[in-house]
Amino acid sequence: MPEPEENLIERFRQGDLEAFEGLFRQHQRSVFGWIFRIVRNASAAEDLTVESFWRIYQARVRFDPVRPFEPWARRVATRAAIDWLRRQRPEVELSAQLVAVLPAAPTGDPGVAAEIRAKTAQAFARLPPRLRVAALLSVVEGQPHKEVAAALGITVMAAKLRVFRALRLLRKDLEAQGMKP
Repeated sequence: MPEPEENLIERFRQGDLEAFEGLFRQHQRSVFGWIFRIVRNASAAEDLTVESFWRIYQARVRFDPVRPFEPWARRVATRAAIDWLRRQRPEVELSAQLVAVLPAAPTGDPGVAAEIRAKTAQAFARLPPRLRVAALLSVVEGQPHKEVAAALGITVMAAKLRVFRALRLLRKDLEAQGMKP
């Protein structure tokens, strides 16, 4: 029978490696999935999951045991993912990865739909990382603003503002590419 999370957290905060491994086993899959939704790269998501848990272990004394572990782990993972996005060159294959998750355009011509998706993905890739993550989580993933705010460690209003700014920049970029969003 697995040990209750409250016990693991208390031992984890004291530096117990077995408790840390228990938390890792419990939350690894969800943290990986969260990071993958942000970076759209399985290999990078694996590396960032490990990095996130390393950051979590290093910051264990700052964890408030009254709060749930999962949202805190997501915030740490989100920061690691944003750091990774900032280190990437804009022309990295992010646009190709985004094309795979963007909804299909409402047109019967597959060539036109592919062009719209490609231009939209390129516009997403040109967004500043903070805005890109907020837009990906909210618009592409359909996460509620409350979840986006929790992941980014900001208020719900700030999350809404980032999504709004991202959409405004996307609209301007697409118009500059000759598209009417």
